Amino acid sequence: MNWDSSLIKNLAWSSEIINAAGKQKVAQQIAAKVKDGDVLGVGSGSTVYMALLAIADRIKAEKLNVLAIPTSLEISMFCTKLGIPLTTLFEHKPDWLFDGADEVDPNNSLIKGRGGAMFKEKLLIASSAVNYIIVDDSKIVDKIGTNFPIPIEVFPQALLHVEAELEKLGANSIVIRPAKGKDGPIISENNNLVLDCRFDEVPLSLEKDIKGITGVIESGLFMGYNLEILVASNN
Repeated sequence: MNWDSSLIKNLAWSSEIINAAGKQKVAQQIAAKVKDGDVLGVGSGSTVYMALLAIADRIKAEKLNVLAIPTSLEISMFCTKLGIPLTTLFEHKPDWLFDGADEVDPNNSLIKGRGGAMFKEKLLIASSAVNYIIVDDSKIVDKIGTNFPIPIEVFPQALLHVEAELEKLGANSIVIRPAKGKDGPIISENNNLVLDCRFDEVPLSLEKDIKGITGVIESGLFMGYNLEILVASNN
């Protein structure tokens, strides 16, 4: 069935795109990597959105057969609008992935998850042999956790247990992330709560330690993954 929906046709990016010129250059780099037959893992964020626009242009101009596995509902809808066919991890493994990040340190450790999709983002990164992380230079930090807390997706009824265990791991600030545009907390892509947590120190074991807490679905801390960082310079 083909839908003729004005809601999808008129879909627009929800916020101002900062450093659009730099992001456009990186978006073109990503689009240039696409080959006929590729299965793409597609992350979240404005640079990803701009890369999708460039990829869609290549698909139409060159009649490429490309499939996308998105990490979020928003990006799924944009793929539909742009005519990029969707698939799932039930059917395909991504050949490569592109995504954004909130922070990147010198060891290529990341903080992600401002959009509440860190579980699917991490699943796709773990499933893909090649991962391109697109950031502007404001996201480069000397120490992870400098500008952003670590997002942690939590099964709602495990909230108090997870809070107590995070405090044992050294969390000095734990807050339920409030939503914007609705009353109450934000809900993740998997219908869970998101805690934003700050730590004085982020040891290499912290990602696994957080994941080991019963009730934690995933964290936005990414450490030790095979990543290539592409920087969209503000200059």
